[in-house]
Amino acid sequence: MQPLVIKVGGAFIGDKDAARGLFAVIAQLIKTRPVILVHGGGPIVEQWMQALNLKSTKIDGLRVTTDVHMPYVVGALAGTANTQLVAQARACGLEPVGLSLADAHLVHCTQMQAKYGAVGNVEPADAKLLNTLLAQGFLPIISSISCSDGGQLLNINADQAATAVAQLLKAELVMLSDVVGVLDKQQSLLAQLSPRQIELLAEQKVIRDGMLVKVKAALNAANSIGLPVTIASWKNPQSLLQMLAGNSAGTRIYPADVQIADETKLDQEHP
Repeated sequence: MQPLVIKVGGAFIGDKDAARGLFAVIAQLIKTRPVILVHGGGPIVEQWMQALNLKSTKIDGLRVTTDVHMPYVVGALAGTANTQLVAQARACGLEPVGLSLADAHLVHCTQMQAKYGAVGNVEPADAKLLNTLLAQGFLPIISSISCSDGGQLLNINADQAATAVAQLLKAELVMLSDVVGVLDKQQSLLAQLSPRQIELLAEQKVIRDGMLVKVKAALNAANSIGLPVTIASWKNPQSLLQMLAGNSAGTRIYPADVQIADETKLDQEHP
């Protein structure tokens, strides 16, 4: 059965009710298919930065991670956030295993431009560990901390981290955040988007900043694995079950080689 990679945003981690709801759904999903959870932890990082009186900035929707900040970012993501999710999963009867992207050479990681600091790009590398865990029914929970081949710890955008894991396993990917999906100018949900439509909305600044990073990551994953990637909300985890039954949930981002119905509709609505 094809694996399912679920990515959750940092705001989710601090919401115990949301965690219980999602893990209850995962407990149902894992009976029929392997599931992997990949997470960020932006709000937890922000809490640490404020407590330490350190200034946090973003460029192009990506967190700038200085060498001074890096130990605290690692502690927040690979430590606090990851362990909290493991504990919440155990409370729901699952068998979670806490990991980071740095483990078992899951990905190949290189540092991005210097302006971002200790921030990296990742590509899929070795699926051996994940395949072993999934075959035994474990739920891998992976933080977005990785390292270069030279051992430098690097912070990875969590959407890009989830993309790499989905590519590694040729898995279906769902990106969950605190928004229902991609919205148009009227703040209405767009059920599906093609690469051409994404380009149009980006030019019009309808999709921008963090959402643009998310959509680009989803499109990259869709093109890489040849499957649509869904952007949806963790506030309604039951939508995952609806989606897997063939119903709509959030926004589906389609790969470039797939023609979708009503593709011209958006052009007419956003000339």
